[in-house]
Amino acid sequence: MPIRILVLLVCLLAATAAYGQQETDKPRRGEGISAFLERNGRPSRTYYKEFVRLNRQRLGRKRQLLLGVSYVLPPLSASSPRQEAGNKPKHTSATLHEPLFGPELADVKVTGNRLKGACFYVVSGHGGPDPGAIGRAGKHRLHEDEYAYDVALRLARNLMQEGAEVRIIIQDSKDGIRDDRYLNNSKRETCMGTPIPLGQVERLQQRCNKINELYRKDRQRYKYCRSIFLHVDSRSRSQRIDVFFYHANGSKNGRRLAQTMKRTFEQKYDKHQPNRGFEGTVGPRNLYVLNHSTPVAVYVELGNLQNTADQRRLVLSSNRQALAKWLTEGFIADYMH
Repeated sequence: MPIRILVLLVCLLAATAAYGQQETDKPRRGEGISAFLERNGRPSRTYYKEFVRLNRQRLGRKRQLLLGVSYVLPPLSASSPRQEAGNKPKHTSATLHEPLFGPELADVKVTGNRLKGACFYVVSGHGGPDPGAIGRAGKHRLHEDEYAYDVALRLARNLMQEGAEVRIIIQDSKDGIRDDRYLNNSKRETCMGTPIPLGQVERLQQRCNKINELYRKDRQRYKYCRSIFLHVDSRSRSQRIDVFFYHANGSKNGRRLAQTMKRTFEQKYDKHQPNRGFEGTVGPRNLYVLNHSTPVAVYVELGNLQNTADQRRLVLSSNRQALAKWLTEGFIADYMH
């Protein structure tokens, strides 16, 4: 056999073998790239760009995954052994990649280390088939789950910038951090790639199960693990309220965290609105997610979705960013306590 033909056959056989060794998987309904990679043991911040390169021709508009399509999984790097879903490797560079934040903010530069060694479970309330409370601002409807989600993403990004490991429990594969005043409602949100059920108890138990599953591994790697549940209250239109904080009954560390958050907000109000004062409160609350999730947790109500003054706290993106920043500083103060 001529030597050139022999070489060609060897190359073809090698290419065929390499193709056959590629791992593939099909996405679940509502699953974005980030959740798909996490489920397959490949942290999105490490493997996202390579995944897009390998599957560019198979992706839908705006890099959406298509149901029924098999996608090639990036090979696991030798320096990054297989991770179980949701169990991310340690940071290996000063820039992380999280597609959930949207194309413009997906790259996150780590600028500090005040939260190095800490792990957070960031959970925005409601989502999927349940929009939560609905307020009105003129002709616009304000959906609780959308505003809580935007603050949650901003908080997660801030925590990552300070060196923390962050688990974003409720995810939307399309909506990143948005600067719009009026956030469009959708039902795309998932619990880390799994569709959110309509039933209230099932919905809450699903997110608690996910947190507890991750925490069982994380507690062995991180010395400080905390959950935060973000909601927007719905009360009488005339009732203006400040941000307030709940903790689980009997949780000493939860109470300390909530009080630290409150003191942080008091300091910020004294600085930015010295004549107004801060009237947010801290207290125990018999809430399902506080009773059925294992890590120390704080439950935060960001305002009254029906009140005009509180609505301004939410519809202005600069205010949503301030909320995320102050919550981050509250965590830092508690972590360094």
